[in-house]
Amino acid sequence: MTVELDVNVWAEQQFESCDLGDARRTARAVKAAAQFAADPSGSTPDQTETWSDCKAAYRLFDEEDVTFAALAGPHWRQTVGQARGHCLLIGDTTIVSFGADRDIQGLGIIEGRTYGYLLHSALMVDADSEAILGLAGQTIHYRRPVPPDETARQSKLRERETKVWGEVVDIAGPPPEGVRFTHVFDRGGDSFEVYCHLLQHRCDWVVRAAQLTRLISTPQGATEQLKDYLATLPAAGSYELKVRANHQQPPRTARVEVRQGTIGMPVPRDCGRYARECGITLITMNVVEVREVNASQGVTPLRWVLLTSHDASTFEKAWRVIEYYEKRPLIEEFHKALKTGCRLEERQYRTAKRLEALTAVLSVVAVRLLQLKSVARVDPERPAEQVVPQRWIRMLSWARKSKRKPIVTVRDFFRGLAGLGGFLGRKHDGEPGWITLWRGFEKLNLLLRGFDAMQQKCG
Repeated sequence: MTVELDVNVWAEQQFESCDLGDARRTARAVKAAAQFAADPSGSTPDQTETWSDCKAAYRLFDEEDVTFAALAGPHWRQTVGQARGHCLLIGDTTIVSFGADRDIQGLGIIEGRTYGYLLHSALMVDADSEAILGLAGQTIHYRRPVPPDETARQSKLRERETKVWGEVVDIAGPPPEGVRFTHVFDRGGDSFEVYCHLLQHRCDWVVRAAQLTRLISTPQGATEQLKDYLATLPAAGSYELKVRANHQQPPRTARVEVRQGTIGMPVPRDCGRYARECGITLITMNVVEVREVNASQGVTPLRWVLLTSHDASTFEKAWRVIEYYEKRPLIEEFHKALKTGCRLEERQYRTAKRLEALTAVLSVVAVRLLQLKSVARVDPERPAEQVVPQRWIRMLSWARKSKRKPIVTVRDFFRGLAGLGGFLGRKHDGEPGWITLWRGFEKLNLLLRGFDAMQQKCG
């Protein structure tokens, strides 16, 4: 895995194939993307640096042909095209909120009086190495107000927000020949209609069950609630699982038991149109339950019920399914990179049209931030000169020459880069995160720009 550090080359790779209705718009999109990647957290005036470039970016995002899909689509297709072996597509929805006091044309209400939209993304990672390949698809959804006189029956038939899960499965499409796709979802993706989309595209899945009271058919032909079926399964084995801090609970190592079985999921009575039209009436899948035992007092015991198309007939195979689900926090890292690293929600744009286009560009920039962290973890001993231009290595060595050892490996380079961003590199600090890497990259990029400017002036 490699990450193109030169922002101009990177921007060309990601955006030069965009069809924006005019070659000049595509060229402007490439230039804007390079400027945004060089300073991800800056405002648009800070990123573009000149008023003419700033106005050009605003005009670009106002163009009718410059849409969210037109800007991000080439990146999605490029990500799917480079897939090899077994890839996880980790999907999730995040709320992009712009507050209640700003006058932004075209935005919808997402909560109370807060304006914004829902962004659903599928982040593709290598199933074994966790190398981040990119985004395989995204969609933006605006919430609609519920009619005051809506009946319970009408509520069930109304278009649901869960449709975004199936939409992004369709955008990512079927895996290329010789490749296996496994979509990994939290409870929001637990929908019969979503499973239909996955089956239609020949994709596997690992989905955390949200509806433990749903009726399922057992291998013996009985019909009962999922929770009752789980209670009949014997423990196949146990292991220790590291649990991150959450909901005011400290991080801990939990002892969990694993159970697995097979179920049939019948089509629900009030399914969506897609499920009715595709003709699927029963989906057979496996279930893996992870349940914490002997939890400490005051700790909410961990429990995952995972529905999967993968074979889970043995403890080892079930454990593999659990490992796939444990990679789900990577999509949360992407959301953090987009909102914190790129400060999407702080942008002072005045129309939803501009914000959607900006979201497309910054989503690809956010992936790049995550890849900076991922590349050092995937192949840390690889010679740095195979991944990074020599001039970058020399400049970083000069900037850090009195503080660290020579830069030989990829790990050396990225730890040095993080050092510019404030990473101390003490024995107990672990590996640097994407925030310090991004800050270090900003400083290194500025040093390189200054050096290039001096060379041109002196020449």
